[in-house]
Amino acid sequence: MTTPKRTTVYDVAREAGVAASTVSRTFGNPRRVNAATRRHVLAVAERLGYHPNPLATALQSGRTATVAMLVPDIANPHFFGTIRGAERRATAADITFILGFTDESADTERDKIERLARSVDGFVLASSRMPDATTADLAREHNLALIDREVDGLPGVVIDNASGSRQLVDHLASLGHRSLVYLSGPHGSWLAGERWRALSAGAEERGMAATRLGPFPPQVAGGGAAADAALVSGATAVVAHNDLLAIGILRRLAERGVSVPDQLSVAGYDDIFGADFCVPALTTLAGPQEEAGRAAVEILLNKASARAAEDGPRRVVLPSHLVIRDSTGPAPA
Repeated sequence: MTTPKRTTVYDVAREAGVAASTVSRTFGNPRRVNAATRRHVLAVAERLGYHPNPLATALQSGRTATVAMLVPDIANPHFFGTIRGAERRATAADITFILGFTDESADTERDKIERLARSVDGFVLASSRMPDATTADLAREHNLALIDREVDGLPGVVIDNASGSRQLVDHLASLGHRSLVYLSGPHGSWLAGERWRALSAGAEERGMAATRLGPFPPQVAGGGAAADAALVSGATAVVAHNDLLAIGILRRLAERGVSVPDQLSVAGYDDIFGADFCVPALTTLAGPQEEAGRAAVEILLNKASARAAEDGPRRVVLPSHLVIRDSTGPAPA
């Protein structure tokens, strides 16, 4: 059986009556081709069933029609919605979407950016663990958009943790709690610092005592040590860095016979899938993660277009809201 011959750029050029370089520019750099010629070449290419080589087009135009998203922990349900939103926006723009994870390592994150740089048009960095200076240096060479992270002068998308954390403090204060402990996430987490600043400021306004303990691994496995530290603190309410850590805390408290929320109230952040399945169901701060993913890819698309010079860095702030469930209750007498 004879394999059909693939149509080449030279076949299209011969049929259209133009140079092969004109066909290449039509697909790789269409602005350099007269509009009438471009329409003619495209019509001939469609009739002949010609499809340009993606790598060749990328080399000529400097564009790969591909974006990459890096997350610190691909198993964390917090990122599921973010990934889904980013992928859907990329698909709508006919852009290939690549996903990678960095194992909570700033070095791994930087290395992956350097290795993928020639293959993608930009990166979405979710909850990046890299220092500000490193991120700013990379942004001079690469197209970056941040999620759940702020670096001066760089575009990104954040959930409004400040107002949300104050909602959480107000909720606990309304239940009669006079003290809370924040069980913090990793040292390199920008969110950990932002959440603590908002919680401590809100607690001060309400006349509550607030203590920060940690860091703890932002996973269920970190909940054992975090729960024990919370009990030693003497606080009547616990706010965990994220829902995974909070679920681990609930498990440890159950093992120790501590009743939640009768003896200790527990809350988390992110409203991940499963936060309402644990016992008791978890009070948590929720945000539109899917919208965050969409907005970050939109920023990359705008930066790669002619509008980039006009728009400049863009910062998107999305609202958060408190989801009250069974893990928080009145402070013990």
